[in-house]
Amino acid sequence: MKVYGTEICIDCRNYKAIQKTRGFEAEFISITSDTSSLKEFLTLRGREPIFDEIKAKGGIGIPFFINDDGRKTLDINEALSWIGQEPVSEEEMPK
Repeated sequence: MKVYGTEICIDCRNYKAIQKTRGFEAEFISITSDTSSLKEFLTLRGREPIFDEIKAKGGIGIPFFINDDGRKTLDINEALSWIGQEPVSEEEMPK
């Protein structure tokens, strides 16, 4: 699974904390670490209908998850289900 995000986003930091605590593998692509990663994300954001609602509300659309089989989501629990993980509980969310 690939995860597009950035360390300056609270939802992305929460995702990374959950990944670290649970110890599962996923490729985190920081869209603010270099321009090639940003361009890659912006291309996806420009083409994928999954972003339409987010863009209409002025959002960015991160974290953004892409499964190895091509499925895409903005929902962390859906993405976790792809790799056999349980949904995130309130207790797991960083404070």
